[in-house]
Amino acid sequence: MKLVSYLKDGHDQLAFFLDDLLFDCDLLHPELPNSMNMFLHYWDDMFPIAQQVNKAIVSGVVSREQGVSINDIQVLSPVPFPASCRDGYAFRQHVAAARRNRRVEMIQEFDQYPIFYFTNHQSIQGPGEIHCMPDHFEKLDFELEVAIVICRQGRNTTAEQADQYIGGLMIMNDMSARKLQMEEMLLNLGPAKGKDFSTVLGPVLVTLDELEPYEIPCKEGHTGKNWDLTMKCSVNGIQVSSGNLGDMDWTFAEIIERCAYGVTIQPGDVIGSGTVGTGCFLELNGTGKLHDPNYVEQWLKAGDTIEMEVESLGKLRNIVVAEESDFSILAKKHKP
Repeated sequence: MKLVSYLKDGHDQLAFFLDDLLFDCDLLHPELPNSMNMFLHYWDDMFPIAQQVNKAIVSGVVSREQGVSINDIQVLSPVPFPASCRDGYAFRQHVAAARRNRRVEMIQEFDQYPIFYFTNHQSIQGPGEIHCMPDHFEKLDFELEVAIVICRQGRNTTAEQADQYIGGLMIMNDMSARKLQMEEMLLNLGPAKGKDFSTVLGPVLVTLDELEPYEIPCKEGHTGKNWDLTMKCSVNGIQVSSGNLGDMDWTFAEIIERCAYGVTIQPGDVIGSGTVGTGCFLELNGTGKLHDPNYVEQWLKAGDTIEMEVESLGKLRNIVVAEESDFSILAKKHKP
């Protein structure tokens, strides 16, 4: 099934999605909650009921007249208020290309264990405007990813068990201010201020039962589900990136295992895949300059439209907007 969160009477409303129509969960069945947060926290009780209601919508038992057009409302992130947000590093192609472009060897640790970092779960948003400050426009970038949401509490969860903790998949755009990011990483602290202003999710959460036709074996030596889903990104109508979720080296199950080691994972935790190969301007610019010293770098600017599309997960569309401010923290750096 496909689930959407949208703004209704000042709060987030959970709805089934079919043929551009939204059907409020709580209006179709008295036991279903009206928010994704509640749905995830009572997953084992709610999911079977939701499956039956979704079947009624698909079969036409539920009248289309009960639906609201998705074009008439404000779509939020499918998970509007995540308990946390982590981002992985699962695609070897992206890591290898980024290192090659910096003329450094592939790091052998990538193949030894999956890694992740925490990003700002308070800056999660859905389709629509992405508001950026002046410093964000210093090499502003998108990152084409897929994310999962955790639907059951777990601790020390093994990769063999972890797929049953995945509530569904959704498109993720991990927005990045590269100048801020690279300056911070000189201090070995990882992505921080360069990442915390916006992470985009949506427009729908697709549950794993609907994705069964796309399941493929994970890569040799790995554990967990994988899916053959094409991924692409366009900027201002021009395609700049393409890849496939099936190219993940580390699976979501393996990333969950590492996240849950000595830690309780919670319903509503969001975990990104990391960037697919060719899935950001940082990688594309580096590759271009490697082959052509006169290559002109491309970065996002105010007014740009970003559209990400992942097979079966829909299209995620955002417009970059400049805040009405000239305040710069880069300008406040202490000089040596």
